[in-house]
Amino acid sequence: MMNDSVERKLALSHMSVAFAAFIVACILGEYQVLERSGIFPALESPAVYFASVSTHGVLMAYVLTTFFIMGFGYYTASSTLKIPVWNPLLAWAGFWIALTGVVLAAIPLLSGLASVLYTFYPPVQADPMFYIGATLLVVGSWVWCGIMLVMFYQWKKDNPGQNVPLAMFATTANALLWLWTSAGVALEVVFLLIPWSLGWIDTIDPGLARTLFAWTLHPIVYFWLIPAYIAFYVFVPKQAGSFLFSEEAARAAFLVLVVFSLPIGFHHLYMDPEQASGWKLLHGIGTFIVTLPTFVTGFTVIASLEIGGRLRGGQGLFGWIGSLPWTNSMVLAVILSLLMLIFGGFGGIVNASYAMNAMVHNTAWVPGHFHLIFAGTTIIMYFAIAYYLWPVLTKKPLYSNNWALVQLWTWFIGICILTTPWHVLGLLGQPRRISSVAYNNLLTLSWQPYELAMIFGGLIMLGSAVLFIYILAKTWMSDVSETENDYVLEYAEPLHPVKNLPEYLNDFSLWNKTIAVLMAISFGIPILQFFFMDTFDSSAWGY
Repeated sequence: MMNDSVERKLALSHMSVAFAAFIVACILGEYQVLERSGIFPALESPAVYFASVSTHGVLMAYVLTTFFIMGFGYYTASSTLKIPVWNPLLAWAGFWIALTGVVLAAIPLLSGLASVLYTFYPPVQADPMFYIGATLLVVGSWVWCGIMLVMFYQWKKDNPGQNVPLAMFATTANALLWLWTSAGVALEVVFLLIPWSLGWIDTIDPGLARTLFAWTLHPIVYFWLIPAYIAFYVFVPKQAGSFLFSEEAARAAFLVLVVFSLPIGFHHLYMDPEQASGWKLLHGIGTFIVTLPTFVTGFTVIASLEIGGRLRGGQGLFGWIGSLPWTNSMVLAVILSLLMLIFGGFGGIVNASYAMNAMVHNTAWVPGHFHLIFAGTTIIMYFAIAYYLWPVLTKKPLYSNNWALVQLWTWFIGICILTTPWHVLGLLGQPRRISSVAYNNLLTLSWQPYELAMIFGGLIMLGSAVLFIYILAKTWMSDVSETENDYVLEYAEPLHPVKNLPEYLNDFSLWNKTIAVLMAISFGIPILQFFFMDTFDSSAWGY
């Protein structure tokens, strides 16, 4: 058996940073709902609130996700391909570059000098150290992407005619997605925001900056989501005592997800005047296309679960549901994740539809939808992956499966209580990105009960987050040690073995060219127009 000590250390180091960022972000999140409620006047401070929101957003959206995905990717690559991580020194260099970026960005964030939320929208300006730190985080992640691509193609070269394992195929797809989508924010930060914040240029065009960020803003959601989908396909069926319903459908879903999630993003700019309605229509159509792999994933995963339930004796139309191993944390997590995906996906369709988007744009509906998909569907699967991986990485048994189940249920209940009022508040007209609400008229008074519910939901989630960290820490610090062979990852086998897989479902060359063409069409002219027409620059202002 391959000695995987380097891979385990890489995964543990990355995931430790990820979950440290997670717990800090959860504490800040609870402060924000307390501050917005208006019940605690002593907490009300716009400066502290927006510093908190910015730090919370960056820690969750960039630090937690990037480090988790890198750690998960390193171990997935080595365990599925059965080879060591290519160039571990380079992998560690990427880790330290990214961590250095996090520390540099944290200094202005925590001192209130980078209260720009996580969307990097001028004319709000951050300290240059924040932009430099964010750039280093991205550069560190690019190292991971390069290593994944090298391992993918080296394995293909050494194993001609063989199918790349599904987990590695999806991990490489995610690396490719991240290289493409992070290019937008990288261009914005390096060529616009850093020179502007350093005073090298007096003004920048906010329309160009927002367009470049739109390049990144929506596809990054799928960068976060793909690890959850990997668990859906390669861990869940095995843990349910089942088989993967269709590996071909899984590969097609990942490809469609990557190809069509990239050339979209203008539904975030529907209300912005810089882009013509035709481009917005094009991106809107693409946004609806990207729902297809979600439907395919839902069908395939539920079919896999049904097979497992019936193999366990489930009878009748729905009897298989009760026969599933609900006490398995991976199975429970996927059921709760899919429930949240159904409702969160509905909100996404609203956001992608121009007329309905106009009703909820810049209201509390938007963070409600975002948190339901991100903190709900995605993060609950990160928990399940951690519970499954932690015994493998530490070679110690999970501290308590029962507490893990409690943690998953409380997170699910908390996210439902938190996000449902947000959606209602959006429909009642409450704006987003506000630090407090003066409850002095009938409209704002109608908001207050929902703010109270959000406090309760946030407290449940914070307690659940603390329990999650406690379980992982107790596992790691356990005195019980096992042999190297006691804990290994088990990957699901397809119901029907895949024999002659088409090359377009086993490689990315064709799809990389397709992405290049689609990106040139959907972003080429919208970006080039800023260099060929007169626009109004923005004056720098900040903190």
